[in-house]
Amino acid sequence: QVQLVESGGGLVQAGGSLRLSCAVSGPTFRRYALGWFRQAPGKEREFVAAILWSTGNTYSADSVKGRFTISRDKAKNTVYLQMNSLKPEDTAFYYCAATDNIVVITTTKYDYWGQGTHVTVSS
Repeated sequence: QVQLVESGGGLVQAGGSLRLSCAVSGPTFRRYALGWFRQAPGKEREFVAAILWSTGNTYSADSVKGRFTISRDKAKNTVYLQMNSLKPEDTAFYYCAATDNIVVITTTKYDYWGQGTHVTVSS
């Protein structure tokens, strides 16, 4: 069992920055990979970035590489997504998720999901 609660979404102008937070809890979540995903209206949910809690190894989608950074704070049991140089096409609902299967880390086949937080980037 892993519980995930996202926060930090909002409205930002193109070129601006926003930081999303995901509070993580559960007896064994430190064995898991934690990922960020997004879904825009009429589109499929897509992988954004992920981090292995135990090692700190990170993975990111080509569409956000160089602009978004995933990190974790072990003391706060929190995963962050720092989003810089935001573009209108980044507008979407953003979800935090967890999986214990490293094979699916860049897919949407995660086991646990948060409720999502909306990000709107205006032009």
